[in-house]
Amino acid sequence: MSKPKVLISDKMDPNAAKIFEERGCDVDVITGETPDELIARIGDYDGLAIRSSTKVTPAILDAATNLKVIGRAGIGVDNVDIPYASGKGVVVMNTPFGNSITTAEHAIAMIMALARQIPQADRRTQAGEWPKSDFMGVEVTGKTLGLIGAGNIGSIVAARAQGLRMKVIAFDPFLTEERAVEIGVEKVDLDTLLARADFITLHTPLTDETRNILSAENLAKTKKGVRIVNCARGGLIDENALAEALDSGQVAGAALDVFQTEPATESPLFGKPNFICTPHLGASTTEAQVNVALQVAEQMADYLVNGGVSNALNMPSLSAEEAPKLRPYMGLAENLGSLVGQLAHGNLTKISIEREGAAAQLSGKPIEGAVLAGLMRQYSDTVNMVNAPYLAKERGLDIRSIRHEKEGVYNTLLRVTVGTDAGDRSVAGTLFGSDAPRLVEIFGVRIEAELEGHMLYIVNEDAPGFIGRIGSLLGENGINIGTFHLGRREAGGEATLLLSVDQKIPQDVVSKACALQGVKTVIPLEF
Repeated sequence: MSKPKVLISDKMDPNAAKIFEERGCDVDVITGETPDELIARIGDYDGLAIRSSTKVTPAILDAATNLKVIGRAGIGVDNVDIPYASGKGVVVMNTPFGNSITTAEHAIAMIMALARQIPQADRRTQAGEWPKSDFMGVEVTGKTLGLIGAGNIGSIVAARAQGLRMKVIAFDPFLTEERAVEIGVEKVDLDTLLARADFITLHTPLTDETRNILSAENLAKTKKGVRIVNCARGGLIDENALAEALDSGQVAGAALDVFQTEPATESPLFGKPNFICTPHLGASTTEAQVNVALQVAEQMADYLVNGGVSNALNMPSLSAEEAPKLRPYMGLAENLGSLVGQLAHGNLTKISIEREGAAAQLSGKPIEGAVLAGLMRQYSDTVNMVNAPYLAKERGLDIRSIRHEKEGVYNTLLRVTVGTDAGDRSVAGTLFGSDAPRLVEIFGVRIEAELEGHMLYIVNEDAPGFIGRIGSLLGENGINIGTFHLGRREAGGEATLLLSVDQKIPQDVVSKACALQGVKTVIPLEF
């Protein structure tokens, strides 16, 4: 049997090639090729190891007739067409934790640079000036650091900041009180953090929930003279609003390693005397580059030689025997996790995953991983079925898996319940015909629906005329309804409406729906 062949197409630590060879793979290191050159070459390889330079497009994937796995040495996989790779049966892996320390240290360096205005003082001193009186800094000792995001990187920043004798407060929907105590931070809501923090640093992915989390409105809520650091993702801060806040003095200084558009050749922030920036250097240390290169080589070799899967973005950890039975359940489980994650707002403290009837006979871990992947995807852009349980536990989420072998109303059932500040919230689903996932209950209301594409969840007063009003509103805005599902506990009480539509619903239409007579809740959903 021939050895698996791996191509390393971007520059990475030479020890990565040695690991492939030691683990039983043949490896070629050929970097700097054009897309056409890569297309001509890729058909010979089982694995492709990349960093950020190689763009894995559909054309390359079409030519990669033997390709089984793509490994990205690093976190971001924007340069890989993951849906297309999935359609081709190619596993996509990354190394989400290889540069955590490096990124955290960069954030701490930015905090210190802001506190003492080091870049500005350096420039003027090297220009022949001696501007000692122009640079009155502030101490970080005794100051309050506000973390927006207290996951892996955020918790490392907290530990380093505590070493500098800073008080650390944190806003994170998944941070429990127990985990907060463990890492030595005070858990607060976002408004409290904005009002109290002397320094704010962001450590959260860019999602619909976190985009512009530091908007003009939220920047106005900050403590006057706050200093802000972002080494996480561009788009978390409204850059125009930040520029205005720097000019007004509401924000005393800001340091960004990431921008909404990269490479950032222009920005409203450039040239401001109280602004510091670096060109996305968070992961740029020798140690981090070595770590991610070695990790991706180990993961890819394990998959190609032994069939082991870790940190895959588009594949659960499954054996060949389990896959056919588990696959439809995992699709249902991921959708239920995504649904409850999109609907159950507030701090999540626990999650219960119940398997009933036929589902109770199957392995629980893949189903649990699928539920958590759907849930955590609302808060993380690098989550997958393999690392979702780790990410959830890291945030102190209490995870329970329960089996009920006795059948209930349905032959097989999955129920996902999350604990929130407002109480428990539960959704349930089943399989029709052994492989067709269906939602059958949402927050105690029986309602049958397929969860797919763009959807709209509405809670309204159960009264005549409402269905006509919502239909007219969507029609007037050119939005076609695909399916329509309605449920209620009792006549004249609250009704739940779940619509699938052919396009993403604009925010202004959501706002108009909220204003309709009798409407209590409107939430757009994506699956």
